Amino acid sequence: MIRKQEQQRTFTRGTGVEIRVLAEPDEMFEAGRLYACITVEPGASLDLHRHEEEMESFYVAKGMCRVRDNETDAVLREGDMLITPDGQTHAVYNESDEPAELIALIVSRKQGVNGKSVPLT
Repeated sequence: MIRKQEQQRTFTRGTGVEIRVLAEPDEMFEAGRLYACITVEPGASLDLHRHEEEMESFYVAKGMCRVRDNETDAVLREGDMLITPDGQTHAVYNESDEPAELIALIVSRKQGVNGKSVPLT
């Protein structure tokens, strides 16, 4: 399947955050809840939030951002990753002058092939 950028579904989360969906859950056997390219504009953020019954990974494809991983702050640059396991919290802040692009994947324990749970280990 080929899906050009203009065919990808996009939505916003707050001001300055655009989420471009790369694959829909049914295209990932319902095991993935989100596979997306997230653009965080300068000064924008994804506020602190908890993942329950799922995990999320971010790969920094372009730019840099500050992240909060539970109680730890760090600066991530191109090629760095953040993995947030089930029950943990994270946030992303773009304090730079350039947009940051993140590739995000959320895998949910609540979904799975044929409605069965998918272990995250």
